[in-house]
Amino acid sequence: MPENISLESLEEGHYSFPGPLRDKLVAAILSGEKTGTSSLVQQYEMDGDPLPAVGDREAILDSDGNRVCATENTEVTVVPFGDITLQQALDEGEGFESISDWQTAHRQFWESEQFRASMGEDYRGITADTPVVYVRFKVIARA
Repeated sequence: MPENISLESLEEGHYSFPGPLRDKLVAAILSGEKTGTSSLVQQYEMDGDPLPAVGDREAILDSDGNRVCATENTEVTVVPFGDITLQQALDEGEGFESISDWQTAHRQFWESEQFRASMGEDYRGITADTPVVYVRFKVIARA
């Protein structure tokens, strides 16, 4: 791993909301179990942000706001929610054993009251055709 990467110079990367789920995801990133993640294209559209790109780097924050590591995107694809592959689900490092497990967990999160509130009244919800940004990444530095 390169040793000259300053975590402070990178954009912040947030997984879920602060709390137990974020802590679980960050631990999976640090252990190497989590090498992929998914988010909704609509999140980027609503925030006016560009989609992630290969080579993008970010400092991953834990629930306390500490920068714990830096990641670099190695692959970025947009895929309908219903077309996520088993390998993509497995690479999320959350213990999914099937695509159905992945879909259930992500539907629960993306349909949760907290997520809906964060998205606002224009949120369209999840269907099999909902565009998902799937990112594979690698840890390139640790705090």
